[in-house]
Order: sequence, then structure tokens, then C-alpha cells
Amino acid sequence: MPVNLPLPDAQALYAIDGLRIGVTQAGVRKVGRKDLSVMLLDPGASVGAVFTTNRYCAAPVQMCRTHLASARGVRALLINTGNANAGTGADGLARARSTCVALARELGVEVEQVLPFSTGVIMEPLPNERIEAGLAAAIADAQPGNWLSAAEGIMTTDTVPKAFGVQIQIDGKPVHVTGISKGAGMIRPNMATMLGFIATDACVQQDLMAQLARALAEGSFNRVTVDGDTSTNDSLVVMATNRAGHARIDSLDSAAGRALTQAMLEVARKLAQAIVRDGEGATKFITITVEGGRDAAECRKAAYSIAHSPLVKTAFFASDPNLGRILAAVGYAGIDDLDQERIELFLDDVHVVTQGGRNPAYREEDGQRVMRQSEILVRVGLGRGNATDTVWTCDLSHDYVSINADYRS
Repeated sequence: MPVNLPLPDAQALYAIDGLRIGVTQAGVRKVGRKDLSVMLLDPGASVGAVFTTNRYCAAPVQMCRTHLASARGVRALLINTGNANAGTGADGLARARSTCVALARELGVEVEQVLPFSTGVIMEPLPNERIEAGLAAAIADAQPGNWLSAAEGIMTTDTVPKAFGVQIQIDGKPVHVTGISKGAGMIRPNMATMLGFIATDACVQQDLMAQLARALAEGSFNRVTVDGDTSTNDSLVVMATNRAGHARIDSLDSAAGRALTQAMLEVARKLAQAIVRDGEGATKFITITVEGGRDAAECRKAAYSIAHSPLVKTAFFASDPNLGRILAAVGYAGIDDLDQERIELFLDDVHVVTQGGRNPAYREEDGQRVMRQSEILVRVGLGRGNATDTVWTCDLSHDYVSINADYRS
């Protein structure tokens, strides 16, 4: 069960003018489940994206990069679950292109205007013929309000769909933002198996979209981890249909640019945190804030060291306040001149460590009280400066091992 993650509120998933979404069952891997989605953009939309940093990236990631670089203007996204089309070599690229060609033909657009996305099992041939056979049904299903169905259609080991929306005002005009994501394991975005799609009807210059996508990823998906694995397929796509009617945003530093970025970041963070809350086998949602660093980068380094430690994560699962494991993780984070006598450690309101040693007032029953909670804040002070940063993670349970051991069964 996900940690305090309710089903999406369909009323809060705003239809985006200029974008239609269709979902169908193509039998990519299993029959009787939604596994093929299309997102169809009207002409003139602005699109940006960021992708996995894994050098062994999947065929659709390679093709997306090529198609975006062609600057033809994106008209369609093609998304399948059940098969990652990763580790498939030249054959995988040919199959990904074949699906793009088929969708482009159906829509009457150029093949470079189609972006493909795949998620699922690695190193198996993409059943492109099933995907191509399902395109007509997906297109026929396309409508502006199909967000929840699409959130269901991109799931793999997720237990619930992930979708959020917000509405703001820019220049007196209503502006809508809606996004979906999938992911539960193989999650450590540098940009992780994570797919995210966020759309707005705001008016944004195309040359800002890559910058906007990076800003959203950096403030959300690049702050979560489930298991420390960076997937071959991670992708975050940001779309602006330019239909809201306000003056076009030509700088993210403008008042309108900041307002839009903040609204989209709110959706992105909720989606990113939902992935952690639905982490494979997760029973705890853990916020790790490291403060007092010389810069944010070393704060993240220490936070991720804690978040990736199997010993820390299993202690949280057991509600065992074996908190020396957290100190050890800070110590091996790679901060070479760290002064351990300046370290402070808090669990929620419980002051565990002061000046590098056990707080005389700390009682283990207080630590255990916090560890039993489903949501926990770990706060570490480095005593080196004024920087701070936060990552979100979950515990590591028996179910995580079972889910991944049986994934291909």
C-alpha cells in the first residue's frame, strides 16, 4: 500500500486546451490492461524535456533526443508500458522508429514530430506491431480530459495512478497545469524507471522550454530516491499549448515566468513525492534535510548518502532507532574535511545528536516513537555554512525484494 497517497482527484485534473489524450489496451505485455497512450498536441505548442543520465539509455530516449533536436515542433507523444525497449541495440531503434512512422502517418505529421516513450522490462524486443495495431483505438479515444486514464495507462509496478493539477492566474487569465507520472522502483533520478508528463495552457516561448524542464526536474524528480538505481528510460516532458490568452512568457525570471514555474513545480513535486510514497514495498515516507553545508551540492551529497543506505532504510522499516547508521552515512558521503564534532541530528522534534555525540537528553523510546510514524523528518546539521537541501525517500522492506525478484514472472 502506498504511504498516505490517495487516488487522484479527477476534478483537480484540468483539461488543457490544445492537448488531447487517448488510451487503449494493445497487449504490449499483458492482455486486459491499459498500456498504450497518445498525447496529441495542436500546432504551435512549445515542448521541452529532460532524460536519464544513464549512458545505457533506451532506444526511445535516443530517438526523442534526435527528434527534439530537429526543431520540427512536437505534435504527438506515444507512450507504452510493459516493455522498455532498452538494451535492444539497432533493432530497438528500428522498432521505435517504426511506431513513430505509424503514428505520424495516422496523424498526417512528420515522423520527427512524434516523441516515443517506453517503460517496462529491459532487453526484450519491443512488440511494435501490437503498438501500431493499437494506434487507431488510442487516437479514437483522444479527448482533453483523459488524464486519469493516461495515469493508469503508464503504470508498471505502481499500485496507484499519480496525477495532480493546479490553476493560477497570469495577467488576469486562468492558467491550468496538469501532470502525471509513473514509477515505484529503479528510482534515483538524475533524472529514474520514471516517466513524467506535465502540460499547461500557458503561453511560453519555445526557447524557454528546455530551461523550464530542467528547473522542474531539479526541484522535484532529482530530489527523490527509492533504491538508488538510475533507469535507462527516465523522461520528463513539459508542454505548453499557448492557449491561455496572456502575453507570451519570454523569461522565466519575469513575474509571469516565476508564477508559472512555481505552479508547475508544485505539480512536479507532488508527482515526485508520489513516486516515493508508492515505492515498491514502501511503508514509510522519509524527508531528509541537510543544513549547514558550504553549498547545496554537499548537502545533497550527505542527504543521498543517508537515503541510499540499505542499513538506514531497513532500520526505518523495522522502526529501529539504530541511528548510528545515519551518522555513518554522513561520514562516508565524501565530504573530506567534515568536522564530526559539529554534527547535529534530529528525528522530527527529537534531538538525537549534538556536537557529534549522543545528546544527553535523548531517550531511545523517543526515537522509536518517531520511527513508528508513517512520515518521518530526518534533519542533519553539518555546521559548515548556510546552505541547505532536501531529498525524499522511503524505507526498504521485504516486499521490495519480492516485487523485484518476481518482476518478470
